[in-house]
Amino acid sequence: MLSGINRQHSHHGGRATSGGIAMAEQKIGKLNLTDILVTIVASLVFGLIFRLMGPVYDLLKPFGLQLEMLTYGIWFIAGPFVALLIRKPGVAFLAETAAAAVELLFAGSGGIINVYYGLIQGVFSEAVFAAFLYKRFTLLTAILSGVAASIGSFILDIPYGYLTGLVGWNLTLNIVFRFISAIILAGFLPYILVKALEKTGVTQLVRPVTKEDYDVLKK
Repeated sequence: MLSGINRQHSHHGGRATSGGIAMAEQKIGKLNLTDILVTIVASLVFGLIFRLMGPVYDLLKPFGLQLEMLTYGIWFIAGPFVALLIRKPGVAFLAETAAAAVELLFAGSGGIINVYYGLIQGVFSEAVFAAFLYKRFTLLTAILSGVAASIGSFILDIPYGYLTGLVGWNLTLNIVFRFISAIILAGFLPYILVKALEKTGVTQLVRPVTKEDYDVLKK
């Protein structure tokens, strides 16, 4: 039925489709009210998760094997998740920073320092999607975004002296476990969560319409 309609209105339909795609591409870089509200809600949820994970992180520290680093990746999840969900510039940075601020409001153990980490992690997380010109929202970009955020956390660890007391195998475990955690909790996990949301159709409410969307309608 659709193909018949397309044949009858191929000329006008083609112009309408091209115009729709052009309008969608113009809107890709602009955040609307829905984008902002979704980012705020996601940040509130992740900020609460960050707060709840704080005691878990502290519980693992006394073991002395850097096991707490295996939970560290959860603090990088906000940026990749919202970027995969909304697919617009700036949302990874906004989500990561806002989630850190929410953790502070929930009396997170790190205090104001959490916001500093959120800022730099957000910048590094956002940089990955920017490097791909906001055209690739795959598992690989999610993983790279999470790993980039972890690199940002290492950079801030240095002036605060969090790594100075670590040497040899302890430092190695800290780095390796944090990267592993970033890959799993800030790469695979947000990708899986967003894919699950895609199956419900919710993501179409917040994403810009793409050429692929029009192609599906034409089939």
